[in-house]
Amino acid sequence: MSVELQKLNNIRTLRAMARDFSIDVLEDILEKVRIVTEEKREEQHAQNEIMAEREEKINLILSLMEEDGLDPSLLMQASSGKTKGTKRAARPAKYRFTDTNGEVKTWTGQGRTPKPIAEAMAKGKSLDDFLI
Repeated sequence: MSVELQKLNNIRTLRAMARDFSIDVLEDILEKVRIVTEEKREEQHAQNEIMAEREEKINLILSLMEEDGLDPSLLMQASSGKTKGTKRAARPAKYRFTDTNGEVKTWTGQGRTPKPIAEAMAKGKSLDDFLI
């Protein structure tokens, strides 16, 4: 909460501030606060109506699904295009190379080119030389 709002929310501070204003100014401020409050109330009421309509539509759809014997979780699976919890299979390795430590490693051809392959290609070798 900002400092200004904290001052307005504290009755003692508000009374102290009000001493410097005339009744006309205070009534003008009060009218503006009423207008802002009413606007906020209308905005909140409109938001509540939207949420109620949305909830009503959801309940209607769920009841129609129940009548047809459909499970809502099936709808979520169908919309995602995947079954829950499945992962794609790992790509098979296409290339074999020996790293600087002498270990034989493989590379799928996806992502960044390993340094030993990149260095060999810079010296004139072909990527086909590393095919498995």
